[in-house]
Amino acid sequence: MSKVVQEWIRKADSDWRTANLIWQSPEPNYDAVCFHTQQCVEKMMKALLIAREKVPPYTHNLVSLDESL
Repeated sequence: MSKVVQEWIRKADSDWRTANLIWQSPEPNYDAVCFHTQQCVEKMMKALLIAREKVPPYTHNLVSLDESL
């Protein structure tokens, strides 16, 4: 696995851990949980595209990223 892919996965994992910390707090901020979860999925999809030797499109649209896979 390339270092670039590893870095995208590391960043996605960080977003996932952040979302879980917020979720488990006494008064979770649901908007923040959704934001970090979306960021996690986006970064994992971009990691997968790079692993498949594709250039990920400059977008935050998960449907568009899914179609690129």
